Amino acid sequence: MARMYSRAKGKSKSVKPIRKTNQSWQRYKDKEVELLVTKLAKEGKSGSEIGLILRDSYGVPSVRQATNKTISKILDEKKLSKEIPEDLLALIKKVIMLNKHLEKNKKDEGAKHGLNITESKIKKLVKYYKRAKKIPMDWKYDPERIKIYVE
Repeated sequence: MARMYSRAKGKSKSVKPIRKTNQSWQRYKDKEVELLVTKLAKEGKSGSEIGLILRDSYGVPSVRQATNKTISKILDEKKLSKEIPEDLLALIKKVIMLNKHLEKNKKDEGAKHGLNITESKIKKLVKYYKRAKKIPMDWKYDPERIKIYVE
């Protein structure tokens, strides 16, 4: 089956290691990893940025293997998670950039198509997050008001 917005049918992807236990060379214990996650979140880092920093700077290959919890679960427990999920916020930022581009280049049909696709992705994600109760049920995607979430 092809992908939704491109006609690609590839199966190429990165694969996590099969081993589900902690690596023997990892020097941080589960409580230390949780403390690092909370420290980085208080500095204003997003969940994906925290994962990258832990992997690259601290040598923690997988927070889930180290703590048996995901980064977002840890942030929820410590009440440090953002009001809007990170992937939805990234799509909103993309819409803002596309709108700025379209103000200057009104005849860019490719950008109009990309804007249309990105807005439909946002609407699908909003439906999912309302079902999962990650955002309030009365939250609406309004292209005119979205700039307040990014600033």
